[in-house]
Amino acid sequence: MIITISGALGSGKSTVAKLVAQKLNLKHYSTGDFMREIAIKRSVTLLELSKLAEKDASIDKELDERQIRIGKKEDNFIIDARLGWHFIPHSIKVFLNVADEEAAKRIFSERRADEKNNITLEATLKNIKRRKESETKRYLQYYGVNYFNLKNYDLVIDTTTLTAEEVAEKIVKVVKSKMI
Repeated sequence: MIITISGALGSGKSTVAKLVAQKLNLKHYSTGDFMREIAIKRSVTLLELSKLAEKDASIDKELDERQIRIGKKEDNFIIDARLGWHFIPHSIKVFLNVADEEAAKRIFSERRADEKNNITLEATLKNIKRRKESETKRYLQYYGVNYFNLKNYDLVIDTTTLTAEEVAEKIVKVVKSKMI
């Protein structure tokens, strides 16, 4: 079983994926972690890396190839990846949505060292919108897909008012029902 979790920035993809992985005893991968590794190597923020990726296709290509390779070689894992559903089409596809304001609160409260541009809640909200625009533009340009098109997914959950635990439970319930 392979589960791909896509979603809006700050929707809880990584947190929820880790919880679901624990509950279903699955290995967990995250393209956010993969991107952070690349950003650290290049000494840039995630927003700066997204902007670089608009001009340098090798960044997305590296992320994409890693997902494709994992999807072909492995089974029984969960990956939180904006385009995981596209690169691993034989997966159970989940999309997590969240209101931008709530996303900004969540991201700002994490105060990740690699997201230096998020110095205020307002700046975080602006950065979310910029990253969303950048990613949407790149994915349409490179692959002709829009990850916000909910028709791409088997399950869509709005996480704005839910805890990560509640979201994970919903996913586990659906996944278990598909296994019967």
